Amino acid sequence: MLTLVAFVVAIAVLVMVHEWGHYATARAFGVKVLRFSIGFGPRVVGWRSVKSGTEYVIGLLPVGGYVKMLDEHDAPVAMAESSKAFNNQPLRSKAAIVAAGPISNLLLAVILYSTVNWIGVSQPRAILSQPPVNSILAGAGFQGGEQILWAGFEGEALEEIGSFDGFRWWLAKGAVEHRNVQVEFNTPRGGGNQSVLLKLTELDSQDIDGQLLQKIGISVPFSQARLGKLVPHGAAEQAHLMTDDVVLRVDDINIMDAVQLRDLIRASGRSGIPKLQTWLVVRNGEQTAISIAPKLVQEGDLSIGRIGAVVGAPPAMATIQFGLLDGIGEAIRHTWETSLLTLRVMGQIVIGEASLKNLSGPVTIADYAGKSAAMGFTQFLVFLALMSVSLGVLNLLPLPVLDGGHLMYYLWEALSGKPVAQLWTERLQKVGLVILLMMMSVAIVNDVTRLLP
Repeated sequence: MLTLVAFVVAIAVLVMVHEWGHYATARAFGVKVLRFSIGFGPRVVGWRSVKSGTEYVIGLLPVGGYVKMLDEHDAPVAMAESSKAFNNQPLRSKAAIVAAGPISNLLLAVILYSTVNWIGVSQPRAILSQPPVNSILAGAGFQGGEQILWAGFEGEALEEIGSFDGFRWWLAKGAVEHRNVQVEFNTPRGGGNQSVLLKLTELDSQDIDGQLLQKIGISVPFSQARLGKLVPHGAAEQAHLMTDDVVLRVDDINIMDAVQLRDLIRASGRSGIPKLQTWLVVRNGEQTAISIAPKLVQEGDLSIGRIGAVVGAPPAMATIQFGLLDGIGEAIRHTWETSLLTLRVMGQIVIGEASLKNLSGPVTIADYAGKSAAMGFTQFLVFLALMSVSLGVLNLLPLPVLDGGHLMYYLWEALSGKPVAQLWTERLQKVGLVILLMMMSVAIVNDVTRLLP
């Protein structure tokens, strides 16, 4: 239920802000607005303004919206209201009205990011878990437990890293922009600060997909291999393991973090009945050797091992917070960088340098909406801001059915001195609609594929 509510609220807010941008700008230029609708399909509720004559409507399907303006291309307009028709406005006014929707979404993102920056958000520190074998981080010598202190593009000044998400952002930018990232870090093994160059330029274009960060070697923050609550009569309890035991070694394998321990436990069941293991644990400051045999369970078509205990301590956290002006400045910078990164990924998809798997549909968006809402108010605001940037950038693409397509028409008119012919407008609208439907189809297929085991 939370996922559905969060999804509906997110879509309603984003659409309302987008359409309000069109609506408010149209009214400011003296254009008569006939209808302001949030949602499509049959009218659920609505009312008409006596003063302006605008009908305000909430539709049954809350997946979009529209602003219908007086326009001689849609229906005959009385001579007395001719000056209020959209098609009779100066070119600059029409362009401003069309651009106001996406711009409103980008401004909303700045407001939301600023709010989060002022409130402050608790995020995991940039301490790394053990990277997968053959990943870029593993190749660079990372073993797990390293704390990232500074990061930046090769040859440029480094920026201080305050959180795990901040480091992931640098890695994502480096991968998409095909630039290496220089990092400074320290390790739990001592030896002072160290520096290494992460060669993200070695990534293949098709590596830029939903699994990008895993291929680089970063998935979740560091979590100590400490046991939490034990399940009654589970393998851990039967072996006399206890809550807060810290696992140092399994047989002859040194344990770096909870991710590695969980993987070893799961893998123990893949070849049949799990074998007896010897765990070296720290309990009350003393090391103890304990024998344990994980129990075999079925997870879909897979046979895995389980011990009946929560594995992993909560990650170390840090509060990221900014003052009034710094918060606004950081919000503007992040909105700008996110917009550029989104455009770059879209461009790479078009020319085949990035996977189509990057496209996500309503199921994935709803899933992230629910997860972010479950994490708290500020995380939901961050999700809303990201979606607002995506919606704003998407609508600025030069596709005829989108706001960006109409802006291209106006650019042509400004350069040539005459509007695009009606015949060509109709043809381009059909082409744009086909392209948009194809993108939506791919996104939905990606959604379904992610749901499959």
